[in-house]
Amino acid sequence: MTPAIENVVFDMGNVLMTFDGRSFSRSFTDTEDDAALLHAALFGRTEWVLLDAGAISHDTMRRVAENHLPERLIPNLHACLEGWPHQSRPIDGVCDLVPRLKDAGYGLYLLSNASTSIDRQLAHCPVYPLMDGRVVSGFERMMKPDPAIFRLLCSRYGLEPSSCLFVDDNEDNCRGAEAAGMQAFHFTGDAAPLERMLLEA
Repeated sequence: MTPAIENVVFDMGNVLMTFDGRSFSRSFTDTEDDAALLHAALFGRTEWVLLDAGAISHDTMRRVAENHLPERLIPNLHACLEGWPHQSRPIDGVCDLVPRLKDAGYGLYLLSNASTSIDRQLAHCPVYPLMDGRVVSGFERMMKPDPAIFRLLCSRYGLEPSSCLFVDDNEDNCRGAEAAGMQAFHFTGDAAPLERMLLEA
């Protein structure tokens, strides 16, 4: 028998808030070609993952991106680095559901692969104040889908893994949560199945 769910653990990017590096890049350039160059130099590089892992600094990420752009796009890069978190938008279906989960008595947590500047994005997340705790890869220097980061969340907040449902748009991350003993829900853009699972069961 599947254990009862008492806690819901949310990924941030493309679960609570949009994250689309190509769209962000378009917001800070004038042509599709320039947007592609900016995306490739910033969001599309391996170093972006290293930034989320806490393995490199924001200054290093900036310098790497500058090295892969023509001089004329350096101001665009700097504007993007400063402004992309403001382009991130709440995902309505999930953000509408979260307060109702809180009212229903669920514990709510955030577990994100993100850099140490995550609060610049979370400042625009209407449901973040409802979270009971968080674990962010950039601070912990471990990342999903490693089961260790899921175990860390449970240890830090005294949660039984089997009582937690992890919600992520990345299926590999869901499998990592299951390896740590959690239940998992692969989010594909529609909050209705999650609502049925948690509020109509």
